[in-house]
Amino acid sequence: EKEDQRVLNLYGQTEIGKRALLARRLTEAGVCFVTIEYRPPELNGLGWDHHVDLARWFPVAATPYDQAIFALINDLGEKGMLDDVLVLSFGEFGRTYKINQYGGRDHWPNVGSVFLAGGGVPGGMVYGASDKRGADVKDQPVSPEDLLATIYQLLGYPSSTRITRLDGRPHFITEGKPIKLNS
Repeated sequence: EKEDQRVLNLYGQTEIGKRALLARRLTEAGVCFVTIEYRPPELNGLGWDHHVDLARWFPVAATPYDQAIFALINDLGEKGMLDDVLVLSFGEFGRTYKINQYGGRDHWPNVGSVFLAGGGVPGGMVYGASDKRGADVKDQPVSPEDLLATIYQLLGYPSSTRITRLDGRPHFITEGKPIKLNS
């Protein structure tokens, strides 16, 4: 209720809109890590798992998400915070490149997408590509370990950083290699 109506409208009067706005406010207050989990309430807890009737349910989930994440990035930029805040969006894997017999898409670990903004990531950059079907990686594959190494690097920790495990043994923070973020 302390936000201007224009800001509320920008984020959207939706569950994800409220969560994205709360994430911005927490970041302004100095919280270092904020996670937004979004399972659209209209989808009865199924979230993004559109195995059935993708054409009907995907817009229900994606439209408020797009509005809220756009607003978050835009708002952080207007407040001069975007260089210091890394926004990531991803699921645990990709989706099949073919629509299944129920009009949905199934789990597909071969190819997925990750969205990064701010925090030192150049705007408008695309890294990697799938083949024309979206079935397999064609160019510049990125493993989960590489994504983690990239995040650590953006936070100021190179992948060569070592930590000490509870048993006293040294251990690299990740085995991945950070992706090249500039040309």
